Amino acid sequence: MNALAVEGLTKDFGGLRAVDRVTLSASAGERLAIIGPNGAGKTTFFNLITGILPPSSGRISFFGRDVTRFSIHRRAQLGLARTFQITALFPHLTVVESALLAVQASDSVRFTLHRPATAYPHLMDRADALLQQWGLLDRRNVQTLHLSYGEQRQVELVLALAGTPKVLLLDEPTAGLSPAETASVSTMIRRLSREITILLIEHDMDVAFDLVDRVMVLFQGRILAQGTKEEIRKNPEVMEIYLGTDHA
Repeated sequence: MNALAVEGLTKDFGGLRAVDRVTLSASAGERLAIIGPNGAGKTTFFNLITGILPPSSGRISFFGRDVTRFSIHRRAQLGLARTFQITALFPHLTVVESALLAVQASDSVRFTLHRPATAYPHLMDRADALLQQWGLLDRRNVQTLHLSYGEQRQVELVLALAGTPKVLLLDEPTAGLSPAETASVSTMIRRLSREITILLIEHDMDVAFDLVDRVMVLFQGRILAQGTKEEIRKNPEVMEIYLGTDHA
């Protein structure tokens, strides 16, 4: 069964068609890169999948279930998570406070308002275990604003993993990172369980092709090409429009 499937997905903004009848599927555990030049519709496509934007037409299925009209939080409860092109963290919270919020969101105590999350030892244990798993335990008491940009990217990825997602959408996870930071984030992504299906938007082709099984190329809101990494590298339209004719 496909983890995620979209059929004829379209989004119009007035007279502008940002996503034009996109159809694709991702099998459970697959890693799929979505590439294309600026303005190709990649982030809009992610916003449609997650429910931030309603589609103008088309259908979205999550493990065979039609979620086209589901709210953002209902999709998240089913196991859909994402990161953003620009980090979306609370700057004045510490790393462990951020992790606590993330694990609380998938726990029944999220509906309890009269006690702080720190009053629940199992939440603190889960938060610390998550930070330890991903090498951030030594930064647990540091405010987000004092982290390097690369560390903030890592924290955002950890928070997305707190709810044990089945499908994870990563919107340019290495954007703005140094080579060393890019290597750290790439290692984190590579270590993720194959129980998680990953869709990855990434401008760095070396990073994208290193992390995924298959590639879809968007151009002007439409699918220009789909295939293996080798097929995409050799596609003359892709080389001309996006990768450049001199790309090996």
